Amino acid sequence: MKDLYIADFAAHEDKAITSFFVATQKQVRTKKDATPYLALILTDKTGQVEGRMWDNVTECIPLFEQGEVVKVRATVCRFDGRLQLKVDRIKRAPLGEFDLGDFLPKTTKDIDALWLELTKYVSSFHDPHLKALLTGFLDDKQISSALRDAPAAKGMHHAWIGGLLEHIVSLLGIAHLAAGHYPDINRDLLLTGVVLHDIGKLRELAWTTGFSYTMEGQLLGHITIGIGMVEKKLESLPDFPPNLRLLVEHMILSHHGQYAFGSPKLPMIPEAVLLHYLDDMDAKMQTIRSELERSLAQGRPADQFTDWIRAMERSLLNTTGFLADAASGSRSGSGEV
Repeated sequence: MKDLYIADFAAHEDKAITSFFVATQKQVRTKKDATPYLALILTDKTGQVEGRMWDNVTECIPLFEQGEVVKVRATVCRFDGRLQLKVDRIKRAPLGEFDLGDFLPKTTKDIDALWLELTKYVSSFHDPHLKALLTGFLDDKQISSALRDAPAAKGMHHAWIGGLLEHIVSLLGIAHLAAGHYPDINRDLLLTGVVLHDIGKLRELAWTTGFSYTMEGQLLGHITIGIGMVEKKLESLPDFPPNLRLLVEHMILSHHGQYAFGSPKLPMIPEAVLLHYLDDMDAKMQTIRSELERSLAQGRPADQFTDWIRAMERSLLNTTGFLADAASGSRSGSGEV
């Protein structure tokens, strides 16, 4: 087990460290004097950090590949407000010197409890055809095993082991509430879209020492893969209504909401529109939570804005920290003279 994780870096600023990481990204770039430097993203189960190697680059380039576990000697420093590593040495870590469990972030939620919640939602369906379709997926041992482990994304929201299941169950909860609020919504159809909208990610993504795209994922994408998976399951359900099949597949095809976001179709039924916005909301709220936690871990005060967050195109303010600071200031200024 590692004795130093990325989440611990704030306490080690300006100190030299030696530890193991996954080289999630390895790019050879050129400095102004035309000599190379390495731009790295290094990860462990607590997060990721950027690294830069400025010297001895040529000799280190062949010593490891992107996606491998590496042993790093570096200094924890801060650049543009963010903690990063100034790397002195880096090489492929020998097998036996590291534990793979140190490198992949994992959901903090109980997987068995998440799975039980998912199955309870499916059991509550009134539509026998949609229930049969989802049961076919959940009873498939290969699919159920992958769904317990799969991340929801390579590097955006819920990018950790169990992230896809966590995202689906979270989305089921708010979709169930939304369906009760809007009585014209077909609740079972909406929840079917929730379970299946990202099912193609089970084959789009790979997770071993890091998160990456499979060849199938690169060439087809999870939406196309998901449609194929649904078509395959429907072969064993010959009585499945054709009109219902169209609606299920439309929800998968349109859940990104816009052509610019990779959606082959725009949402054109109420359930598809609602699925898109709820999916986007759940993803954004998880991104916000993760970024605020990361900012705190990097030592930034809770009552200050985070750095610019590319995925959100803005900085964020921790409401709890901001209000707590204001309340503290109010109390400290109210003492008697």
